[in-house]
Amino acid sequence: MACRLTDSSFLLKGPQQKRIHGHRFVSLYPTGMNPYSGCLIWRYRTGTSLLKWESLPQHKPKNQKYIIPLRRGKIVKAVASPITPPFPLDSAERRQELCESYGFRQIGEPLPDNITLKNIIDSLPKSVFEIDNVKAWKSVLISLTSYALGLFMIAKSPWYLLPLAWAWTGTAITGFFVIGHDCAHKSFSKNKLLEDIVGTLAFLPLIYPYEPWRFKHDRHHAKTNMLKEDTAWHPVMKKHFEESPVFQKAIVFGYGPIRPIMSISHWIIWHFDLKKFRPNEIGRVKISLACVFAFMAIGWPLIVYKVGIIGWIKFWLMPWLGYHFWMSTFTMVHHTAPHIPFKSSEEWNAAQAQLNGTVHCDYPTWIEVLCHDINVHIPHHVSSRIPSYNLRMAHKSLQENWGKYMNEASWNWRLMKTILTVCHVYNEEHNYISFEEVAPEISQPIAFLRRVMPDFA
Repeated sequence: MACRLTDSSFLLKGPQQKRIHGHRFVSLYPTGMNPYSGCLIWRYRTGTSLLKWESLPQHKPKNQKYIIPLRRGKIVKAVASPITPPFPLDSAERRQELCESYGFRQIGEPLPDNITLKNIIDSLPKSVFEIDNVKAWKSVLISLTSYALGLFMIAKSPWYLLPLAWAWTGTAITGFFVIGHDCAHKSFSKNKLLEDIVGTLAFLPLIYPYEPWRFKHDRHHAKTNMLKEDTAWHPVMKKHFEESPVFQKAIVFGYGPIRPIMSISHWIIWHFDLKKFRPNEIGRVKISLACVFAFMAIGWPLIVYKVGIIGWIKFWLMPWLGYHFWMSTFTMVHHTAPHIPFKSSEEWNAAQAQLNGTVHCDYPTWIEVLCHDINVHIPHHVSSRIPSYNLRMAHKSLQENWGKYMNEASWNWRLMKTILTVCHVYNEEHNYISFEEVAPEISQPIAFLRRVMPDFA
């Protein structure tokens, strides 16, 4: 916020009873809330203002310079903590305001309680569920070819072009993840053993254990946006945040500046601890872990042997970090926005969570191709049995039948800025509140993001 000091006169009523001319100030007062930023709006007014002498602090002056003149045109900036606007979203005007504020193209109307997930699934054409082996293997070919091209680019690029080569290669191996993702949902092939083999192999370059991820991801679909139960991104619980003073700064960084690579922590925490799995899952989990450790034990030394440690960083680590950037960003954008609630198991509604609580986000075409349309995400949450190559067809059908309830955006800086600076701590009334409201004394990373991130939509 900024206000410009404008002309007004200051009248000091005390023993001197003398009007002091030529010194200007501005009186600020709150008039409402900005519907876009969620901050209080302050207006200024000019004129003659009165102060009683006895209301001023009574200190003996050290010198006689009572007045510090202010130059006309001085800008004074004040920092205000963002306040997430209240809900519901039953007004078209309100939804449009929030679209502008959050960087969305459309914010959906609340889905009526009497609509079930089965109603939505039944509205889809049967063709969207059909598995096509040619299309499935075509996606494998696209990923293998684009990955090979990426490795070639890394090998031949001068140092100043390496970031571009890494960005391409990281996006290409994200395609491997999407292929494994289809296998885990049993939407890649009718041969289930083949799906498990392809899924395991697709995840190996990412050192992601296939079966542990599949088990946890199934729970994400079963409990999407369910408070405490969803295994993907969810709000920080204020009680847990306040009970962990040692980790508070780490949590602020994790949900702020480094959030676009925080899937690395999710990968470590959720997939390698056998205690997090049911007894009937342990056997398959161990097989996947053995495959990952074998890849690390054999693949990494081979890379180092051929191209050295620097080569390992160039050809494996940097693309792997690029993959985690997309993994974090995609998952974050799919289900995180100030207007999308997380609900307790007692209040949770499957249709509202999957259709109304999932975001469709458009990315540049080359990203959509390399990542096999994973960001056409609403139909995937309506039914995970839809293969990735049929997601656009399913999305078109959902738009025709349920379009007014859907959240849609094109990737933009304002969308990311909203997520990184607002969507932090769970609040029952506002869905999210920022760390700046909960712990302003350690929220400098969030304030930094608010200052430096572009606000283009």
